Amino acid sequence: MAETCLAHPSIYCYRRSCSSRTAVFRTAVLALLLAVGLGCAQHGGLSRPSESAQDEAAHWRPWQVLDTRTGRILSTSDWLNELTLYEVVYVGEEHYHAHHIEAALRILEHLRSNGVKPVIGMEMFGWDGQGALDDYVSNKNLSRSDFLAQVRWTQNWGGAFEEYEPLVAFARTHGLSVRAMNPPRPLIRQIVKVGLAEARKDPEWQRWGLHQEEIVDDPAYRARILDQIQRCHGGGSTDHFQSMYEASMVRDEGMAMTIATSLNDLRRSQETARRIIVSYTGGGHIQYGLPVPQRVARRFSGQVKQTTVYLMSFDGTKTDDLREQMRERIADYIWLTPMSQKGPPQRCR
Repeated sequence: MAETCLAHPSIYCYRRSCSSRTAVFRTAVLALLLAVGLGCAQHGGLSRPSESAQDEAAHWRPWQVLDTRTGRILSTSDWLNELTLYEVVYVGEEHYHAHHIEAALRILEHLRSNGVKPVIGMEMFGWDGQGALDDYVSNKNLSRSDFLAQVRWTQNWGGAFEEYEPLVAFARTHGLSVRAMNPPRPLIRQIVKVGLAEARKDPEWQRWGLHQEEIVDDPAYRARILDQIQRCHGGGSTDHFQSMYEASMVRDEGMAMTIATSLNDLRRSQETARRIIVSYTGGGHIQYGLPVPQRVARRFSGQVKQTTVYLMSFDGTKTDDLREQMRERIADYIWLTPMSQKGPPQRCR
């Protein structure tokens, strides 16, 4: 099956042209940071029993939610209710897709209207911007331009902030916290440049607490991610592919560290409102049960209730690809959306 370039999200691989970004940021192509993820979800009985799973494929439409365990189309309202039962909900997007932001806002609003106070984790912000993010969300007087400068938007992510602004605006309006999920970009670029072993010697590792973290090189993760890096970014040397893979691994481990820290804080909190972490990243960070959610589960010895939601532009001409992704359990749930105005996500083979 052809891989979607943006299914392997990177702060350096934007929707406009993965190939051109690669040329410009050859070293930064880094993170490619494909990532994949595992939800430890326990599915509820939300499926529609009227047809076989095979027959339901003929009725797939945008804004339907598919349960990859059963292949069934779910009642969206019942499914949204079930999301309130989890501690972590991972939402995986195609970058710069307005309908995917809309889907995330629907989840957040449903949680909030049902007495849940979500914490929003965003891949689009680096750890070095957390202070500015906190200030902007809580301080209505901080200007947007000052915020973007202080949060280092251009350096850490780039592209149009307007496309992700609705999530931050939602947090400001409702008094929610937003967690920057990405390790700082210079740290990741250093890994791509010199490799993980050498990068570990940099004082930045201690500054950000990574010197205490185990970067787990899982064989199943390696098999899928390294293969995707080679197919999506062909022509490089073995050493370059390895350093890109190591950067991907560190990004996923760093994001898992962010979520685990936040979840521990919520578990210790005396606040009466129910709290849930909604992680919003590129779809690659939750795919196939391998990257961020699995690393979070490891940190809690599996004692965490979490689920994965893969947002996917629906293309009625590619239902065979969708069936394969359902069979391989790309996530616990696939939420079909209309196609982006920018067209289908680019693919690499």
